[in-house]
This record gives sequence, C-alpha cells and structure tokens, in this order.
Amino acid sequence: MTATAAPAEIARFDALAADWWNPTGPMRPLHAMNPARVAWIVARITAAFPDADPRLLDVGCGAGLAAEALARHGLDVTGIDAAAAPIAAAAAHAPPGLRLAYRCAAPETLAGEGRRYDIITALEVIEHVPDPAGFLDVLARLLAPGGLVVLSTLARTPAAFLTAKLGAEYVLRLLPAGTHDWRRFLTPAELARLLRGAGLRPTEVTGLAPSARGWKTGGAPRVNYLMAARG
Repeated sequence: MTATAAPAEIARFDALAADWWNPTGPMRPLHAMNPARVAWIVARITAAFPDADPRLLDVGCGAGLAAEALARHGLDVTGIDAAAAPIAAAAAHAPPGLRLAYRCAAPETLAGEGRRYDIITALEVIEHVPDPAGFLDVLARLLAPGGLVVLSTLARTPAAFLTAKLGAEYVLRLLPAGTHDWRRFLTPAELARLLRGAGLRPTEVTGLAPSARGWKTGGAPRVNYLMAARG
C-alpha cells in the first residue's frame, strides 16, 4: 500500500468499471455533478492560464468522466488511475480527436519519472487514499512552478454523514454501500492545512450541491466542495 492507493479501494473501483459510463448506474451521482464541477475548473484554468496551452493531469480519473469532459474543452489531458479496469473503460469510451491519454499508474510513478504538469485535478479521490498528506506531497512534486491544483471531496460534517453516507448509500441507494468512510472526509480547513503543508497555497473554495436544474457550485461547503490551490 502507498500513500496514494489502497488495494481495497482499487478492487472496489475495478468492480464498478463496466457500469461507470451508465448515467443511471452506480456512478450516477458523478454524472450528475460532473458538468458543474468541470465548469468551475475550466473557469479557474482560463483565469490562471489566459494565453497558454497548459497540460493537465487528472489523478484518480476512474473511467474518465472528468478527464474526457475537460479534454472536450480543448485541454491537453492525461488521466491516470491505479485501477486497471476503469482505465480500460476510459480508453474505450474516449472519442477520437481529443488530446486525451490514459495510463494505469500511481501518481508517485509519474513523479519518479520527473514529469510535471501545469494543472492537476484529483476529484473525489482524497477521501479514498490512506495518507492524504503523502498524497498531496506527491501532487506537489508533479506540479510545475506556478501551477494549479483542484480537488473535490466531501466535508466531515453531520450534513455529509446524513446525506452522502447514510442517505446516498443506504436510503436512496445512489452509491454502493461502503463507497465512503465518513471518518476519511476532510473539512475545508483540514484540506487547506494539508495543502499548505505540501507547499501549496489554497486560493478558493466553493460548495457543490444539487439544485432544481442539476448540481451547482457556490454557497457554503457543507457536504461536497471544490478547492483550488497554486504552486
């Protein structure tokens, strides 16, 4: 086991690979939130790199929901995941013509190869890693100077326990039971502190919540949220 991947988590997401792109399947919450989170990320990228063509690494990309959407915005995207089956599903789903590549690898492997990226995204990932501080240290090593990191995750709040854990997994059955361990959720203050410990500077945080027209960003980070940081 490393700081960035636990065998049990790899096995869990391997088992979901065949249904990852089914919008009414076990990944339907990710399908629902993906347009809002991708729009927020793209706006931050546009502001940070107005005259550049940055390279983006999507860590823990799964079967490519966010990676493919980001590539459709014209970005040069590499998606990596430690689980082989989702990477195979991502590659099979990827349409031609996009600057989009996938690799079954842990981020520390790429860091050991000396690779650097202008933007790193890790969406719904850090709550699944065994060592969040070590995970962020690896991301900092992969980030080019002045680069942008964006993470999305869940806050360890009573509201998150009721909705994202009990409600989503056991009442509404939106997610497979056992998908999340509420004890691994990080409050925004905790995540910001870990980012600073990795040498990154948190710059912005926003809530991510369902609305009448789908998910939207904005408001307090009571359950799901996104946080941006600079290198």
